[in-house]
Amino acid sequence: MNTNPLRQLAFCALGVVLLAPVAPAQDAIEEIIVTARQREETLRDVPGTVRVLTAEDIERSGIQRAEDFVYMTPGVSIVDTAEVGDTQVNIRGINGARDAENSYALIVDGVLMTNPAALNREYANLSQIEILKGPQGALYGRNAAAGAIIITTDKPGGDTGGYVKASGAGDNTWLYSGAIESALAEGINFRVQGDYRTTDGFYENTYLNRDDIMDDYRGYNVNARLTWDPSEETSWDFKFRYGEVDAASITFNAAFHLPLFAQLFGVPQFFEDVNDHEFVFQTNIDPGNEQEATEFSARVDHALGWADMRAWFLYSKIDNNLSADGTSGAFGFFNANQHCLNSVTEAFNAGVRLPAPTYLGPDPNFPVSLLGPYTPIACDGTQYQERKQTDFSVEVRLNSTGDGPLTWLAGAYFLDIDREVGVNTGLDLGNGITQELYVPQSGDNPTEQLVHDRFSSQVMAAFGELSYEMTETTEVSLALRFDSERRKVENLVPVNALSQYIDCDGPPYTGNAPINPGLCPGVNPAGSIAPKSRTFSQFQPKLSLTWDVTEDWTLFASGGVGFKSGGFNNQGAKATVDIFINGLINNVFLAAVGAPPQVPVGITDDVDKETSVSLEVGVKGSLLDDRLRLEATAFNVQVDDMQFFEFLVGPFGLLRLNGNVDEVSLQGAEIGATWAVTDILDVYAGWGYVDSEIEANSVRPDTVGNKSPYTPDWTASAGARVVMPLTGDWRLAASADVSAVGETWFHVVQDQQRATLFNGVASDFTPTRRDSYTVLNLRVGVENDRLSAVVFAKNATEEVYLEEVIPAPEFGGTFIHPADLRRVGLELTARF
Repeated sequence: MNTNPLRQLAFCALGVVLLAPVAPAQDAIEEIIVTARQREETLRDVPGTVRVLTAEDIERSGIQRAEDFVYMTPGVSIVDTAEVGDTQVNIRGINGARDAENSYALIVDGVLMTNPAALNREYANLSQIEILKGPQGALYGRNAAAGAIIITTDKPGGDTGGYVKASGAGDNTWLYSGAIESALAEGINFRVQGDYRTTDGFYENTYLNRDDIMDDYRGYNVNARLTWDPSEETSWDFKFRYGEVDAASITFNAAFHLPLFAQLFGVPQFFEDVNDHEFVFQTNIDPGNEQEATEFSARVDHALGWADMRAWFLYSKIDNNLSADGTSGAFGFFNANQHCLNSVTEAFNAGVRLPAPTYLGPDPNFPVSLLGPYTPIACDGTQYQERKQTDFSVEVRLNSTGDGPLTWLAGAYFLDIDREVGVNTGLDLGNGITQELYVPQSGDNPTEQLVHDRFSSQVMAAFGELSYEMTETTEVSLALRFDSERRKVENLVPVNALSQYIDCDGPPYTGNAPINPGLCPGVNPAGSIAPKSRTFSQFQPKLSLTWDVTEDWTLFASGGVGFKSGGFNNQGAKATVDIFINGLINNVFLAAVGAPPQVPVGITDDVDKETSVSLEVGVKGSLLDDRLRLEATAFNVQVDDMQFFEFLVGPFGLLRLNGNVDEVSLQGAEIGATWAVTDILDVYAGWGYVDSEIEANSVRPDTVGNKSPYTPDWTASAGARVVMPLTGDWRLAASADVSAVGETWFHVVQDQQRATLFNGVASDFTPTRRDSYTVLNLRVGVENDRLSAVVFAKNATEEVYLEEVIPAPEFGGTFIHPADLRRVGLELTARF
């Protein structure tokens, strides 16, 4: 007899969901109203694909963070690994690159959030979530090429009330939240809400013997909202949020892909399938991530009589930093440092073993030792990074009123961004990490390599839309937006700061070089980096057509242009790549053995704008008195200069930057269904497929024909929920949600070889594709209108899979991050 409590919970929840009594349907199905086109309309009337999660869906599935609703949306995938502000969302093959802008618009209560770090937070008082797929730039502007995420929360009511919620789960995981709302005066209502989440995480640092530092999290938010309706024509909405996070970062291991080494040394881990990797965390540094977020917005809606006006203002300031062990042990540029030598001796004498294929001897140099990144010794150095952004934005728009065949919308938008990004490689002297980007040689954690820049952007845009009902069953819409973005970059690295070990030409390491390779005399005799500026602009039209074929079925088609502004990498990126990657591999390693040079990596300090042209056709309909709703869509997207992320590791430390893939083709299809089977049982299912191909790539020309990075071949989701009366006013509520993600490449370099910084030895990245995986989330509990108790299981079957794979082709390996394991807990809620 099986007595596993979790398995019993799974069987119980699935049994309740799947074996619920199938009583005849009685209640009418409520029409879903959306704001996808910045006006209220039924879901069926929108000429595009929209995944809608209602308040009921949100509550029954326990949606609290972005990954919760992304998992339930076919055609959309998410990666959330390096730090709390680093969340990548891929919609139909278009991905947001790290250290760049999103590829989707995020709208919260009618206000466009610009900061890429704004998505990953706790959400409360949710009333509806809409995920639009396809280009939305005509209405939402820059960076909405892939789609839009529209989040709506409940406004505070006039009656005094609120809730308190507490949940506990394994790994010392706790979440507390609560809110209170009331009226201050006639027409003036407020709500104050707060939350606090903490967990020790799933993974253990075996060297420090700590199970609460590798993926731990502590965070809180305080939200306040005030609404004021001074008249029937005017309403104001003021919102404020302050939040802090203190968490882990860089929960990565390295996997190597060097088949020649595997053959020569008889160590299979030199040529490892990323999906077979056994994770070992043994850093000597406690990794950290801090975030501080402040947001304030004000929105006014006013009926002018001839039009409805909406205007809003947003101020947002989100500061992120991360600190972690270094990635540079394999290159040995700190091996002469006495603290490195002492730490090797101490660890070796203590019997510390490194995971294969690396190993530790009494001396850090090869072949006595073979070191990798994130080791328990000081020879790999440290890393400290900052990403700070302050922005304010204003939008004013007018919507037509009336019931005539012609409706219109017009508006203008302004945005100002001040962003600062720095990445530091430091010398580990056993004093921990100094949270400063530049630390002099006399400091506790001296800086050996640094890129640090201030980026500023000013955006102005005008937009509008005309919709005309040609007949009672046919509507055509034309939307157009023009964005102009002025970008500037100013380098902040001290020009006279010198290294102690890293130099301008690789091994042997003698130091006394500028800490930014872009200042090295060989590539920059002037010894300074001048500020730069560029302007990026784009018209973004969109044409849409809907045809109500019957009372229950609608055909739609649309075509539009997407735009994502260009910008700049940290200045000195091109010099770093040319000196330490292209130069060493081609001019030193390959030249020494008479081998022809490989195609150089064509990274520059500038990033071009990304544009896309998208076509979509689809059908929406309903059966069984609107209880079964169906949708099918086919799409084709052609992307020019797609922005993608590169993580480079070498004799310089580490570098995060972006490049452009000249041409990418994306085509695919999606289907979805929701079915109110009975008054107590609802089910849904959806599936999306993307066929992607790189058609031209000047940065890495040998990758033509490969897949678009970060794009799963397919995604699917399905679920069921039951709400069943028990006794009195008590109900049984249960849900099961399944999400499946297909095989995924994470880089433009895929099943091919590249010469590496290990004397030009070839790497083979064939085993770097992530396998498909399936995650099951379960919830079952009892409730009434005031109280609820829910037992939940996230990743109930404990599927083991990878959250992310970051290839570093010239390093000959990948940096891989494990996904969350199973977590079972209890959630209690009281409303008053």
